[in-house]
Amino acid sequence: MKVFGICASPRNNTTEYVLKEALNKLAERGFETEIFTCHGMDIKPCMHCDYCLENKKCIIEDDMGDVYEGLQGADGIILATPIQSGGISSNLAAIMDRTRALEAVDYNLLRGKIGMSIAVGGDRTGGQDFAHLKNITYFMIHGIIPVSGGPFGSNLGASFWSNDSIEDIKEDDYGMESLNRTLIEFENFLNKYI
Repeated sequence: MKVFGICASPRNNTTEYVLKEALNKLAERGFETEIFTCHGMDIKPCMHCDYCLENKKCIIEDDMGDVYEGLQGADGIILATPIQSGGISSNLAAIMDRTRALEAVDYNLLRGKIGMSIAVGGDRTGGQDFAHLKNITYFMIHGIIPVSGGPFGSNLGASFWSNDSIEDIKEDDYGMESLNRTLIEFENFLNKYI
């Protein structure tokens, strides 16, 4: 089974570190993994022009093509976002909006895949829950089955406090516990439903 992870950070620092930790753990358990990072990529916002509805492709030609391929080939999807203005990054918002073109090709393309959320904030309560809720809403709209780590510390997904430092995020034991709990449920759902 294949897991596609999207790192929606413009900097590739703490969010990328956490996503790579998740993908490495899944690879150790036999999953094929792939990462797409927004750092240095050109992802333009959706113009909602409806070109995709008639032409079965997006009118914008940029690095979103790699995301389309990754999403199509994946059984599981991990959305990892830094917290910006109390929610998801603008990079992730653009990716979410642009998947409209992918589903114009096939409405059921993402249905039944398993989805997991990772949120990394500079503060412990900087908006991680809001980011998870946006990710979960995205999953639900597109028929992706959202999973969390359960009701004891990772209710909506894996939440981290980076203190804007790669050294500090490595010390976030609470965040790593939430990641491990969420990965267990993610793997269980993949094995059960895919």
